[in-house]
Amino acid sequence: MALVGTLVLLTVGAVVGGVLGPWGWFVVAAVLGCVAAVGVYDLAQTRHSVLRNYPVLGHMRYLLEAVRPELQQYFIERNVDGRPFDRDVRSLIYERAKGTAAEQSFGTERDLDADGYEYLVHSIAPVDPPDDPPRVRIGGPDCTRPYDMSLLNVSSMSFGSLSGNALRALNSGAASGGFAHDTGEGGLTPYHLGGGDVVWEIGSGYFGCRTSEGRFDAAQFAEKAAHEAVKCLSLKLSQGAKPGIGGVLPAAKVTAEIARYRGVPEGQKCVSPAGHAEFSTPRGLVQFIARMRELADGKPVGFKLCVGSRVELLAICKAMLVESVTPDFIIVDGSEGGTAAAPLEYEDHVGLPLTDGLMTVHNALVGVGLRDRIRVGASGKVATGSDIVKRLIQGADYTNSARAMMMAIGCIQSQRCHTNHCPVGVATQDPARARALDVTDKGHRVFRYQQATVAEAMRIMASMGVTDPAALHPSMLRKRLGPVSQQAYSEIYEWLEPGELVADTPASWAEDWLLADPDTFTPAAFSR
Repeated sequence: MALVGTLVLLTVGAVVGGVLGPWGWFVVAAVLGCVAAVGVYDLAQTRHSVLRNYPVLGHMRYLLEAVRPELQQYFIERNVDGRPFDRDVRSLIYERAKGTAAEQSFGTERDLDADGYEYLVHSIAPVDPPDDPPRVRIGGPDCTRPYDMSLLNVSSMSFGSLSGNALRALNSGAASGGFAHDTGEGGLTPYHLGGGDVVWEIGSGYFGCRTSEGRFDAAQFAEKAAHEAVKCLSLKLSQGAKPGIGGVLPAAKVTAEIARYRGVPEGQKCVSPAGHAEFSTPRGLVQFIARMRELADGKPVGFKLCVGSRVELLAICKAMLVESVTPDFIIVDGSEGGTAAAPLEYEDHVGLPLTDGLMTVHNALVGVGLRDRIRVGASGKVATGSDIVKRLIQGADYTNSARAMMMAIGCIQSQRCHTNHCPVGVATQDPARARALDVTDKGHRVFRYQQATVAEAMRIMASMGVTDPAALHPSMLRKRLGPVSQQAYSEIYEWLEPGELVADTPASWAEDWLLADPDTFTPAAFSR
C-alpha cells in the first residue's frame, strides 16, 4: 500500500513538472500513472492474495509462472522445487481450486522404472462412478449421535497457526461441500463456526477447555461440545510433523484474541506439553475417551496419533478389550504430514510414515476384532484422487488434508509460517497481511478443490471396476521392488484376520503382543 501511495505522489509530481517545465515530464507521469493504476487495481481485486499484499511487485511471480514449462527442468535439477509437493501436484491443486482444467500433455514425467513406484490396477471392464460419493458413518456402539464423514476433509490446523480469514475460508468451503473441518488443537473459535461441520480437536494443552492450572475443564468442554456445528471430538496424542513433543506457537503470534480462546497469557510463547496430564496409561486413555463421549452427549469421540511403537498401539488395543470401551475413530497422522513448523530432525527422522502407520493401526484393530467398531482416518500429504484411493486400500475409511487445503486458499509454500510474515495472509496473525485473503473467493476454491478431488477418486475407483470403497482390496495397489519385480500390497505386506491376535497370535506379532500391557505405555523392553 505504501508503494502505491508513493507511485501516486510521484505521478502527481511528474504532472507538476510537466506543467512547470519540459513536456517530457508528462511521459514520465503517464508511465507512473499506469503503474499506479495497476497498484490500485491489485489492492482492490480479491483473487490474488500476493497482489493484495505486494501490489505491482507481485506480478513478477505470475510472470515466472507464465514461463514455468521452460523453467521446470531448471528447478528440478537444482532441487529447489520445495519439499512439500512437487510442481505437478501443486499445479493440480491450484487448477482444481480455480475450477480450471487439470489435464497434462505428453504423458507422465515420473520414472516408472524406479524402485518403490506404485500404481493402481485398472480393470478391463470399468464401471460408471456413482452420482454421489459415498460417506463414512462415524459412530460405534457407544455413540448415540453418529456422523457421516466425507472421503476428504480439512485436517487439523489451529487458529494461531492460521489466520482467522484462512479458517473462515476453509470453513466456508466445508459448509458448501458438506465435508468436515478439523479445528486443530488451538481451541474452538468463531472462525471455525461459519456453517461447516466441525471436528473439535483437544490437545495436551486442553486449549478452549482448560483450567487456570492447565488441566482439562469438563464443564467448558461439555458446553462447547454441545454446539450444533461440532460433529466429532478428537483427542490429539501426537502429530506427524513432530511426534513426541508439544505444539509451539511463537510469542509474536499469541495475540490478545488467541490468548482468550486458548486460555493462555498474551504475548508469551504457547507450548503444549509433550504428553497428557489426564491419563498416563492405555487404560486411562480409553477411560478418558469414554468420559469425553459422555460429556459430549454421545457424539463421536476418537484420537489422533502418529504411530511409533507397535507395542504401545497394541497396549491401547488391549485396554479397549479389558475396559470394553472403543473410540469411534482413529486418525493416523503420517510422519511426512504436518503443516506446522517443526525441528528438522523430527520432520525427517521421528515417527512412522503414513503407509506404515496406517497399515499397522488397521491390522492391529482387525487382529483384536475391533475394526468394525472403529473408523480410521488417514492424514499426511493427501492431495489427489489417487492419494485417497491408495489410503483406502491401505486400511483407511476416509482421509484428511491440510497442506493441499492451505494451497487451495492461496498458500504458495514460502515456508515462512513460523515468522508471522506469510505473504498471502494464510499463516499469520498480522491483520495487514491477513486482509489479503478474501474469504468468499478462497472459500469457493476450497469447495471446488475438494469436490473435484473426491470426484477424481471416484472416477479412479470406477476405472478399477469399483463403485464402493469397501470393494477395494490390497491386490489393487502394486509396487515396483526392482528392475524385474513388482508385487501387490496383498503379497508384500501381512494382513491379519479378524481376531487373530487374540485367538492365535502370528509369530511376527507374538513378542509385541506379549509385551503390550494395558496398564503401561512403557514396558521394560520393546520388540519393534
